[in-house]
Amino acid sequence: MDDHRQPEIQQNYTRFQSDLQTLAGKIGELEQEAEEHTLVLSTLNDALAQEPDRKCFRLVGGVLVERTVKDVVPALQMNRDGIQKVISNLTEQYKSKETDFENFKRDYNIRPAALG
Repeated sequence: MDDHRQPEIQQNYTRFQSDLQTLAGKIGELEQEAEEHTLVLSTLNDALAQEPDRKCFRLVGGVLVERTVKDVVPALQMNRDGIQKVISNLTEQYKSKETDFENFKRDYNIRPAALG
C-alpha cells in the first residue's frame, strides 16, 4: 500500500467507525423512546376502554397540556409509529454503512490487530 495514502485510509476508517457509532447511538435512543411510548399506551389503552373522557396530561413542546385519554392515545400511537419508521430507516442506513465498511476493510486488507 502506498505510504502517501495511509492518512487518507486512516481518516476513512475512522469516519466509518464514527458514522456507525453515531447511527447505533441514535437507534438506541429512538428505541428507548418508542418503548416509553408503548408503556404509556398500554396504560392509556386500559383507560380508553373504561373512561375515554378521563383527563390526562401531556407535555407538548415543554408545556403541560390537559387533554382526554381519547385525544391523547391516537397522537401517541402516531408518534410511536413515526419513531418506529425512523428506526427502520436508520437501521437500513446502518446495515448499508456496515457493508460499505466491510468492503473498505477488505479492499485495503485491513484486519484487527492481534492482542499481545
